[in-house]
Amino acid sequence: MANRLTQIATRTGDGGTTGLGDNSRVSKNSLRVHAMGDVDELNCHIGVLLCEAMPEGVRAVLVEIQHQLFNLGGELSIPGFELLKAEAVLTLDEALATYNADLPRLQEFILPAGSRAAALAHVCRTVARRAERAVVALGNEEALKETPRQYLNRLSDLMFVLARVLNRYRTDGTVGDDVYWKSERMARAG
Repeated sequence: MANRLTQIATRTGDGGTTGLGDNSRVSKNSLRVHAMGDVDELNCHIGVLLCEAMPEGVRAVLVEIQHQLFNLGGELSIPGFELLKAEAVLTLDEALATYNADLPRLQEFILPAGSRAAALAHVCRTVARRAERAVVALGNEEALKETPRQYLNRLSDLMFVLARVLNRYRTDGTVGDDVYWKSERMARAG
């Protein structure tokens, strides 16, 4: 990506197209632009999540994810280019194993609620799923490497796990919990 932004308002997109990293122009409604936008939105939501109090290990994981999402956005902006490496998926797998190991088994579905940080992590999870769907749609039309799809799939799983971790984290030393769905099945069983 040799070109760096020096001017933001170029007016070149006024006609409904946008420039890609290879200097080609595509419709702002193209599958590629949708995928790039969803990845950018996900990165922004993670930025908001990082404004919350959280364990330093979780913070470090999220900051690394932001960098990898920027790589993914760059890869999507240049057809045929690779910036997101398979090692990034392995890093998510390791984080999943680490953070899931200490969580209690789920007995019921949980609501995307609890602490503000946990709720924001759930927003990130759902945006990651949307970004994954956009990348899958793009991959159905154009050749894409597997890593972007795998990364977003794994990231949505990790955001679910981190939401549970963040629901347990309290700065006052107490321990929180998930907010469980009150299902009719569980009510009958109880």
